[in-house]
Amino acid sequence: MGEAKRAVIRQVKGKAIPLPGDDIDTDRITPARFLKAVTFAGIEAALFCDERENMPDHPVDNPAHKGAKLMFVGKNFGSGSSRESAPQAIQRFGIQALVGVSFADIFAGNSFAIGMPLAAASPENAARLIARAQRHPQTQFVLDLEKLTVSFGGESLPVEMLEDRRKSFLAGTWDMLANLEANLPRVREVAAGLPYVSGFSS
Repeated sequence: MGEAKRAVIRQVKGKAIPLPGDDIDTDRITPARFLKAVTFAGIEAALFCDERENMPDHPVDNPAHKGAKLMFVGKNFGSGSSRESAPQAIQRFGIQALVGVSFADIFAGNSFAIGMPLAAASPENAARLIARAQRHPQTQFVLDLEKLTVSFGGESLPVEMLEDRRKSFLAGTWDMLANLEANLPRVREVAAGLPYVSGFSS
């Protein structure tokens, strides 16, 4: 494999936005009317926009959570229709990782593709994390992908991740574009031997 800069992710540190409740779907995260855009530029403005418009104290708008790097959620987060805009909006808002009881499969795959780790906690521990972020919003949390823990204030709670994805984050191999760039000579070699791209030049 050729040399390429790897986006290794071992830890995510910072404050957290607490989002209690189960089955928060992608239409709540990014309403469908925002899917007309051809790029994700500015999609963070759509993040929970309908709820935030009708709920002035929405956690996303709470000044105490400003600059948060983590988001704590409940069960089946990201369910509903498949839309890449949902994790994109969350990440572009500044969130680097989520911890919750469980995540919808497609949402989890879309999050992995952009380098945003998702960690699963027991219902009891997820509730503890949400409560801590609500009551003490300045708490600094550390999600450690090597230790598989979330720590704060001297406490450490266990979390789980799909092992292949965890290893990819730790190795920096989650980035498919970086993988292609690292193997560009081989890609060109294979492409040159394919009859339907014969004569193609970049």
